[in-house]
Amino acid sequence: MSEDFDIIVIGAGIAGASVAAHLAETQRVAICEMEERPGYHTTGRSAAAYEPNYGPPPILALTRAARRHFEAGGYLTPRETLFFMPDGQGQAFEKLMAVQQGMVEISPADARAKFPLLKEGYARRAVLDPGTADIDVDLLHQFYLRLFRQRGGELHCDRAVTALERNGQWTVRTGNEIIRAQIIVDAAGAWGDKVAALAGRAPIGLQPKRRSIAVVPGPEGADIMRWPMVGDVGETWYCKPQSGKLLVSPADATPVDPHDAYADDMTLAEGIERFEQAIDCPVTRVDRTWGGLRSFAPDGNPVVGFDSSDDGFFWLIGQGGYGIQSSPALSRLAAALVLGEEPPADIMDEGLVLAEISPRRFAD
Repeated sequence: MSEDFDIIVIGAGIAGASVAAHLAETQRVAICEMEERPGYHTTGRSAAAYEPNYGPPPILALTRAARRHFEAGGYLTPRETLFFMPDGQGQAFEKLMAVQQGMVEISPADARAKFPLLKEGYARRAVLDPGTADIDVDLLHQFYLRLFRQRGGELHCDRAVTALERNGQWTVRTGNEIIRAQIIVDAAGAWGDKVAALAGRAPIGLQPKRRSIAVVPGPEGADIMRWPMVGDVGETWYCKPQSGKLLVSPADATPVDPHDAYADDMTLAEGIERFEQAIDCPVTRVDRTWGGLRSFAPDGNPVVGFDSSDDGFFWLIGQGGYGIQSSPALSRLAAALVLGEEPPADIMDEGLVLAEISPRRFAD
């Protein structure tokens, strides 16, 4: 292992890998990853979709700015998304429609033509997003890791950071090894506040939240891979076709400590029950389950920028459940900010407000 770098990125998930790939074009960069392989806790468990109408305003801007990269790289497979408004979710429906771009309201009958399982009478209103797609998460993640290596970056897995000290430059200890750099990028996902504490930073208040998913069979003989992704506008459940089966989630966001997440059986059962209220075909079995972590700052926006002390500690955490779909744009933005360059114009043209994602919004 080399000892001296310009920049050390902590975390090799999609956030760390993508920003490191951009930075390595002109800088000597190392990634320290605590697990034996990159993307173990979140990126590698994501069944991500490209949803340009999903998330708070900064995420909407970043996701829409990312579309060009997704399409150029062949990472998207078009899949429409259908949102249903059952009784009691009128306010959520209006909130969605207030920020959407390109969505269109359709009749419940037309919605049933696209998603034949829809139970008559469940959806009072329905809205279609024709601009959504499945994301090949592994292909995207491996692209950034490969680009990082091609540009001379050093990836070090099984290297949990145990100490961070600043004395003219940053000294990073991983077990018995020590490496140094002028800049640290904290892209540690759910462990972001814990890494920051090692550097003497005040915590952001990052909260990891568990998301549980069940894999269930579709109706026999149905061409389910042609179906859209579906869910209620109140985000109490969603269903997505994948690999010939249906992924069903209660859209849970249960606060947890950073850990190797697993699905919560009771929460899954409740989510499947809500899903069954919307469909005519009961769920007869669950083939497998898994859980992942989605980490949020207190206001729900990502945290991107140098710490208020401005001594080379850069935050890149709190992407929530939007980290994959925003990563092509967020990584370019973060790399520009790390290097003291102007933010990319195409991202700012989407209406991004840097103050809404800056860590300095928590300085008080």
